[in-house]
Amino acid sequence: MEVKELGHIVLYVRDVERSATFYRDVLGFRMIVAPGEIGFAAAMFSSASGRTHHELLLIEVGADAPGPPPGRRAGLYHFGLKIGDSDEELRQALDRLRRAGVELVGTADHTVTHSLYVLDPDGNEIELYVDVPGVDWRKDPALVAAPIKPLRL
Repeated sequence: MEVKELGHIVLYVRDVERSATFYRDVLGFRMIVAPGEIGFAAAMFSSASGRTHHELLLIEVGADAPGPPPGRRAGLYHFGLKIGDSDEELRQALDRLRRAGVELVGTADHTVTHSLYVLDPDGNEIELYVDVPGVDWRKDPALVAAPIKPLRL
């Protein structure tokens, strides 16, 4: 077997309407199926590329469901979303996040990418990143493991 690509991510959320608003209005995902359209509290999204039927599925599990535990643990740490190829696109994203009142929990210059880290309404960490122009990790794979530096936007 050979994995061809990451197909989709499924997240359990406390309130599908709240989370759908975040992923649609703040992060810019395109809603394919709105909450309630498929007979249960869920929403499906695709990215701007529309490369597949859905890349993100949110399933409501109720307000009393526990969120991700803090700190080092087994399980999901974060997932990354490429939002462009320039620092200008990252600056625009940062401005949009600030206007939406989204807390920035981290930033990083990973040599091959420049990244912002945020939490969704349920505490799932998301890396929003751009590829750094002119850095070719395919020719020098060691660049992927370069020491993390402070991000300067």
